[in-house]
Amino acid sequence: MMIRDVHIADRPRERLIRQGAASLSNQELVAILLRTGTREESVLMLANRILKTFDKIQDLRDATVEEMMAVKGIGQAKAVQILAAVEIGKRLYQKHSEGRYVIRSPEDAAAYLMTDMSSLLQEHFVVLFLNVKNEVLHKQTIFIGSLNSSIVHPREVFREAVKRSAASIIAAHNHPSGNPAPSPEDIEVTKRLVEAGSIIGIDLLDHVIIGDHKFISLKEKGYMN
Repeated sequence: MMIRDVHIADRPRERLIRQGAASLSNQELVAILLRTGTREESVLMLANRILKTFDKIQDLRDATVEEMMAVKGIGQAKAVQILAAVEIGKRLYQKHSEGRYVIRSPEDAAAYLMTDMSSLLQEHFVVLFLNVKNEVLHKQTIFIGSLNSSIVHPREVFREAVKRSAASIIAAHNHPSGNPAPSPEDIEVTKRLVEAGSIIGIDLLDHVIIGDHKFISLKEKGYMN
């Protein structure tokens, strides 16, 4: 079935106009970017095949032109259209703007980190360094790999905090499994950072674990009391 065979009320472009972009599926959004299908398949079928090729839509953020063109039916023009849209999305959600990002809640911290961290294939332990107004001075990846207290040492974290004249810090790491539930190692690392921060005078405000577009705050869960 070609796109012209779909009833006009059900076409992605028309539905976007009537109901808004948020009402569309990933397949329909990609179909709008592609604009047309091929002689063999509709634009919706082509969009669906792209999403199956890249496993999940988040994987498009790191796709190359060559990878896109490896999908049957995707030429250079369509590949460029999709990657340009992906780049616009990345820039819209990029938090490193001219004004410093203020973190007032675990939700703020998760929003700042989610786009970059939710699709990582390895665990990344990241620290946000904040000033007295809770504005982000700097973000740094401290360690990549499975988290344990012997590897993520407070000295690496607080050396950078002192260097940046940070008033406080927020730790974060991702779980590639998509489940943000804390492990015993996560809790142990958090407790060590809390203790070290209280001695140095640079508080650990929270430790946020990022899953598949969801998160857990260890502070909210009571692990930092």
